[in-house]
Amino acid sequence: MRVSVIIPTLNEADRLPALLDALRWMPLHEVIVADASSPDGTAAVASARGGRVIADAPRGRGRQLAAGAKVATGDVLWFIHADAMPPVDAVAQIRAALSRPGVVGGAFLLRTVDEGDGAPLGPIVRFADVRSRYTHAPYGDQAIFCRRDALERAGGVPELALFEDLALSLALRRQGRLVTVPAEVTVSGRRFTRDPLRAVVWMNVLPVLWRAGVPAERLAAWYGNPR
Repeated sequence: MRVSVIIPTLNEADRLPALLDALRWMPLHEVIVADASSPDGTAAVASARGGRVIADAPRGRGRQLAAGAKVATGDVLWFIHADAMPPVDAVAQIRAALSRPGVVGGAFLLRTVDEGDGAPLGPIVRFADVRSRYTHAPYGDQAIFCRRDALERAGGVPELALFEDLALSLALRRQGRLVTVPAEVTVSGRRFTRDPLRAVVWMNVLPVLWRAGVPAERLAAWYGNPR
């Protein structure tokens, strides 16, 4: 299985190098960085580290992931956020999961790292970690992966203003089984430390409203810039 990594970025020049350096040692087919014309030089950073760069991807994580998926040539597509750090055996974990009958995709367990100023945010950041252990529709911070043909049958990555990851998971579930592999992706808790209340609302209220039929564009306008 040839694994293509797709990373959506917007002003991630500081964080992206660590992820790209880690991916360099993995048996990957290609690494694609779909950058939304970041003014901080993210595209140049990605190119210098060997990534295949889409420098002018349309802004919005769903649109960026879709742009990367359209040019990817691997059998498996693996979507990773720029502030994530996958386990060293991630590719082996993905291949093992997809070798199981009926499995079309999956995601990793989550471990959120508090990057704040010492504020007691542990219970908040742990909530996302617990969620990753029971959800059947993984979120994007869990580094979703899927078979390319399953994604094509599902209609591609949903180009939504918000919850493109949840929409993708639900679409893939209609094609086959999704599994959570027994390995952790470490992600930054910056959204919690920046605005804890908004983060909790995002995790608990907005997904319910979206699944109840409120358009993603309206929710994105309520929430503000989801990036």
